Amino acid sequence: MKKMLVFSMLILVLIVGACSKKEETSNHGSVDDGENPSQFGSIDHGVDENENKVGFNMSGDTIEEAANVPAEEKELIMQSFDTYIHAFNDQNIDEYMDTLSEKPKSFNLEEEREYIESVFEQYELSREAKDTTIVKFDEETGEAQVFANLLTKMKQKSTGLETNRDGRQVTVFTKEGGEWKVNSVYYMEEQK
Repeated sequence: MKKMLVFSMLILVLIVGACSKKEETSNHGSVDDGENPSQFGSIDHGVDENENKVGFNMSGDTIEEAANVPAEEKELIMQSFDTYIHAFNDQNIDEYMDTLSEKPKSFNLEEEREYIESVFEQYELSREAKDTTIVKFDEETGEAQVFANLLTKMKQKSTGLETNRDGRQVTVFTKEGGEWKVNSVYYMEEQK
């Protein structure tokens, strides 16, 4: 049971992708963002959009797409998101690291590389993104938020233990040198 609990916790951290090993006093950028059931619900993801933070609103199963995204930028953002997912699934560490921002808000690049290399050594992994939608776009700040429902499959190489996890993720991209890069990730696992 303890092994399964530890394995489940690893899954949460892994799904986030760009995560930090660094201890912080707040939950900003952590897998716990918006998951306190006494304060926030899954509808608003526990963040205040008025404070220019990550957030998305849902009406039933409907995700509202940002209406102000220029067609060319939309294509570039979605290509960056696809590359981020495929690099992870292919366990291509260099391509994965290339999708990340040079100045991330919620993780440290060196720690991320060490962590993801360790995870790739220990697990067979795949993430499938569905309902991928740009939910917020700000041309002035060069920021875009991409919502996706994620199915993550993991198999521990040493034990063969397999697990599947469903969740919702908002991936925040920033435009750097003309390219969209992952700046932070907010994940909420579906409760079954």
